[in-house]
Amino acid sequence: MRGEEYLKTNSTVNRSRVDLNDLMLKVKEEEKKSKRQNIAISAAAVSAVAVFGIILTL
Repeated sequence: MRGEEYLKTNSTVNRSRVDLNDLMLKVKEEEKKSKRQNIAISAAAVSAVAVFGIILTL
């Protein structure tokens, strides 16, 4: 293999590699977003139940 061919094949291999640390950071960020969404939905549901309960007692 000539030098140019090696550089071409080596550069394509480097592009296809994925850094595991980057993937782990993305997964952790997605988990944080998911937790925030779950907390927001839970708070909205509890608020709705509370308001409905207050309306029923009037």
